This record gives sequence, C-alpha cells and structure tokens, in this order.
Amino acid sequence: MKTLVFALSGNEALAAALAVHLQAEIGEAVIRRFPDGESYVRILSDVQDRKVILVCTLHQPDQKLLPLYFMANTAKELGAAEVSLVAPYLAYMRQDKQFYPGEGVTSRYFADLLSGTVDRLYTIDPHLHRFHDMHELYAIPAQALHAAPIVASWVKAHINKPILIGPDEESLQWVSEVAGLAEAPYLVLNKTRLGDREVQVTQPEMANYQQHTPVLVDDIISTASTMIETVQHLKKLTPQAPVCIGVHAVFAEGAYEALLQAGAAQVITCNTIPHVSNGIQVDALLAEAIQA
Repeated sequence: MKTLVFALSGNEALAAALAVHLQAEIGEAVIRRFPDGESYVRILSDVQDRKVILVCTLHQPDQKLLPLYFMANTAKELGAAEVSLVAPYLAYMRQDKQFYPGEGVTSRYFADLLSGTVDRLYTIDPHLHRFHDMHELYAIPAQALHAAPIVASWVKAHINKPILIGPDEESLQWVSEVAGLAEAPYLVLNKTRLGDREVQVTQPEMANYQQHTPVLVDDIISTASTMIETVQHLKKLTPQAPVCIGVHAVFAEGAYEALLQAGAAQVITCNTIPHVSNGIQVDALLAEAIQA
C-alpha cells in the first residue's frame, strides 16, 4: 500500500509536492479548533498498517504542537505502521544550555516531546550549536538534511560572478560549502550581538570584488538585523546590489520589507517556511532522504 502524506494547516503545498515525489497518497483529515481554542483532529483515511508522513514545519510551534501531537497519536491508535514527521524548520533549538539561573534547556524538553510523539523526524539545517548531532537530543531516528547543495545550485543558475558573504564566524563552514559548490569566492564577517534586534558587523573587504555580486547567505533570517547592516555597508563599498539568501524565512514582523528597503536586490529563501520570498524548493531533497 502507498504511503499516506498528511498536511497540517499551512503545509498543503509542500505535502502535495512530497506526495508526487514519493508516489504517495494525500491523506484526508479534519483539523480545526473549537470556539474555546481547543484542537479537534479526525483522520478520515484508512491508515491501518500504512506508513504515515505528517508534514508540519514548526515555525510558530506553540500553535502547531497540539494538533501535531493529536494527529500522530490518533494515527498510531488507528493502526499506522509508522508515523514520520517532516518538519523542514525545527523550533526550540536555540536554548541549548542554561544561560541564566532558573532557565530550562528547552531544546532538550522539546526533543523529548517529539521523540515520544513520532517514530522518525526529517528536518533541514536545524540550529545545532552546542549539540553537534541530532542524536544527542532525539531518541528517535532524526535526520538533519543540508540545503547547501540546492542553495549553491540556485546561485550558479541565477547569479553572474557571485561572491558569497557569511554573517559571522559560525557561518564559516556553511558559507564555504555553498561557495565551493557554486565555484565562487567567499568572505566571512565578524558579528557582535548587542540585543535581540541590534547587531554590529564588520565591513566586508570588497576592494578586489567590485565586479562581483555580493550574495549574503545565512541559515535563518529572523530580525534580518545582520543582513540589513551588511547591505548598508555594501552599498558604500560596491556598485553591485546584494542578493540575500536564507534557508528559513522566519522573518520577524517587518523584517522582510526592511531588508528590501535597505537595498537588497532580491531576498530568496527555501520553502521550509511558506513565505513570498520562497524561491528554492526543498521537496526533492526531503523525498530523497525519506526514500533512502
């Protein structure tokens, strides 16, 4: 029997694309809220002895977690052979230590919760910092896929003579990989974070790259503060308008518009989180991992 792919709210487009790649069926379910805010879930498809894939990117996770939890457990009670979660963006990865007394390590708590909810997890470029591997957090098979190859392919296809620019030292491995695959030079800046929305970055050394198009790349664009400041530096240093690329379009309110207003020629993201900037598709990457 074919695998069943269920889209949780907002994930319909990615679920449909995945189903095509996997030659799977789209599962039918009802997911809604009662007037008091409680979640209601009903699975209409027959899941008995079938592999089930739940597609739910975990941007704004607090709204999504209970419907996901109910869907997974309902599928198991109805006899599903396996329940996998495709969460292209994985939340609660930042708090990976106790920074101040009284805090919890929420990345571990969240991992414990998901590990008890689904049988497998597929995600893309999670924010692994102090934890270096998903298996340090997750008790289930959890695969972190990397978008660098598809980002590099987009750069090669769309940017003439690029130079890749990373926002900070932590981005070195990521930016160097994209640059190598795109056959382009790269620079990595120094960044000092002054607050949630305020950063200070060094000016890139652009004297030798006046004919190159600057391509700023990062895994997450949230407040866009780092990219905005870098774009403002670049406007003074090169005649080429920069292109900004992010894997995850988190985008705090107004951040996308502010980045364009700062002078970015384009803002491109992967479709791990639905957004108007999505221009790099991850469905084939995810399908390949699921089929492996």
